[in-house]
Amino acid sequence: MNPLFEKIAQFVKNNCQADDYTLNISLGDSHETRFAQNGITQHIAGPNLSINLEVAFGQKTGSCRVNQADEETLKYLIQTAQDIARYNRPDPEYMPSVGAQELPKVDNSDPETRELEPEKMVEIVSESIARAKAWDATVSGMTEKHLWEVGLFTKNGFAGSDTSTNFGHSMTLKKGSVETKVSYSAKDFGGFSLEEELDRLGSQADSLADLHDFDPEKIPVILRPSAWEELLWFMAWMMNRRQSDEGFTPYTGKLGEAFFGPKFSLRSTLKEARLSALPWDMEGIASKEITWVENGVLKNLPTNRHWAKEKNIEPLSVYNFFIPGDDVSEEEMMAMVPRGLIINRFWYIRTVDAKAGEFTGMTRDGVLYFEDGKVRHAVNNLRFNEIPHDATRRILALGKQELTSSIGLMPSLMIDGFNFVDKTSF
Repeated sequence: MNPLFEKIAQFVKNNCQADDYTLNISLGDSHETRFAQNGITQHIAGPNLSINLEVAFGQKTGSCRVNQADEETLKYLIQTAQDIARYNRPDPEYMPSVGAQELPKVDNSDPETRELEPEKMVEIVSESIARAKAWDATVSGMTEKHLWEVGLFTKNGFAGSDTSTNFGHSMTLKKGSVETKVSYSAKDFGGFSLEEELDRLGSQADSLADLHDFDPEKIPVILRPSAWEELLWFMAWMMNRRQSDEGFTPYTGKLGEAFFGPKFSLRSTLKEARLSALPWDMEGIASKEITWVENGVLKNLPTNRHWAKEKNIEPLSVYNFFIPGDDVSEEEMMAMVPRGLIINRFWYIRTVDAKAGEFTGMTRDGVLYFEDGKVRHAVNNLRFNEIPHDATRRILALGKQELTSSIGLMPSLMIDGFNFVDKTSF
């Protein structure tokens, strides 16, 4: 454990007079090299300390956050949190801090990422820019490296710490009217290949050069993993046990039922080495293997400690996304239907009907039209209105899993009758 964390935790333990407390500490060290229009524009670097203390006198709570660890600042942290709690109204949903727990052993830190030097990051950017110039194009994006240490300590005896890493490189290429993007994000720098990312970027750009007008309709789509992840975030946001029990989400009364399609499963796992997994959640509950959806059946919903106590169930939190896939290639998918679209990404996703689970959003970074098993040309961007859990019932095939982020591993999905409702001009 970081000696600084131990020092802070001991100071709070010795000086906090509240009946209860929870202390969260986060120490980050980041390097971010930004580039735009074929030039490096900014490099941001440096440590970032955050210390958050939540205290309670009975059910009256207060909190304070600071970014320095000297004695005077820590005294201010404790006093301010305690003063707020003394003047606050009782919180009817207050839960005492968690006690000591057996935490899972995870490895969220990659040595290659930790040792990555800024000079290498600049080299990656320079090679990206050189390739764009060779294509008579411009490229913009960011190369980033993040190191985090986190700690959680409570008056009731919880003490946990974890270290994690993340490396990311994103590139948006613009050539004439074509604009498209690729990105890589993972805890392991060793899994990154700039040549593969550039090849993917160039291939996407080439495929978008021949753009045709396309009117919105319900049509089969191949959602590449990054597109599906963006939809999944919003779907998962609604998978909340309390809101569902109170009738505000589409999952009300659906636990134990085949509510998703039979080809769809969703888990949070500690067993996949490529995925990061925090050993505990924000409330201090130890992470464990969780199946949210199994072959279409809704098995569990995220539940905080208060609602778990109310319902006499176990609290559960999402800490990463693991969706099993198959080995169906895009070529095989395209051969399964007469015509369809391939979607690289979505953006500007917003809620249409929370209770129904319906969202709207737009495609971005290129849409390809295929017919008779072959990509024919690119088409304009489109707006969709779709219900993600309902879309899983129309899954025709699953591709191989790909890492979409440090907490996401999922396949491409071929979905029948995806609902596009309008064109977009950007």
